[in-house]
Amino acid sequence: MQHKALIVDDQPDIRKLIMLTMESEDFELHEADNGVDALHMARNLRPAVMLLDVMMPGGLDGYQVCEEIKMDPDLRNTMVILLTARGQRTDIERGQSVGCDAYLVKPFSPIELLDTVDRLVTR
Repeated sequence: MQHKALIVDDQPDIRKLIMLTMESEDFELHEADNGVDALHMARNLRPAVMLLDVMMPGGLDGYQVCEEIKMDPDLRNTMVILLTARGQRTDIERGQSVGCDAYLVKPFSPIELLDTVDRLVTR
């Protein structure tokens, strides 16, 4: 069975890199470039996993999207991996406080990303 994955980043090159990394896995891949669209798509797709950038322009950042996902009874089982250049302890703690399932600091390795996705989706 193919799981759905939603890749959210405002940088097209980073989305492309993540898409290429995830192509070898058994996922139906979708992408968004901002938090508002990501939340709307998540509600429609109900992905197994979201790979979510923290710093994005527009109405919602990654922390806010994650918090909305985890508060939604239909989406709270979606695994959220925050991907960000913000690697300070306070940033990681904020990610944990909004319910993220994993926090990867950019630049991350493709193997680290795949291992994290596999660990979360197959548990």
